[in-house]
Amino acid sequence: MPREVTGEPVGEVRAVSGMHERKAEMARFADAFIALPGGYGTLEELLEVITWAQLGIHKKPVGLLNVDGFYDPLLSFIDMAVNEGFIKEDARRIVISAPTAKELVLKLEEYVPEYEVGLVWEDQMPPSAAAAHGFAPELVEPGITSSS
Repeated sequence: MPREVTGEPVGEVRAVSGMHERKAEMARFADAFIALPGGYGTLEELLEVITWAQLGIHKKPVGLLNVDGFYDPLLSFIDMAVNEGFIKEDARRIVISAPTAKELVLKLEEYVPEYEVGLVWEDQMPPSAAAAHGFAPELVEPGITSSS
């Protein structure tokens, strides 16, 4: 069985200069983030959008399609980090999981951010600083881009 299935194109193609810009563009246009079972790349992207939510860069839901308990070890790790004080309890609610796509979509549609953010990039980081750290200015200060 193939790991990735191709078919009819969906959405639009955007050329970007690198991985960081690709992720920033996806984050900017996404209504939510859903991670299917995957490897290192999936984990890296998943943890980045969770961190961005914790920092206040976005308030979009982050979901795990926990097929056959694939993400159970990660969810246990997150719960352990909460219990040990490394993750705030309210930040634990950033991550939503469900065993089926239908259940996950329902949970994502009902999502309301209930956690306190420690940093709101839109209010605190100028576009020049964002660019220096590799963030897309569009994520940091709406309406101001690198070409402005």
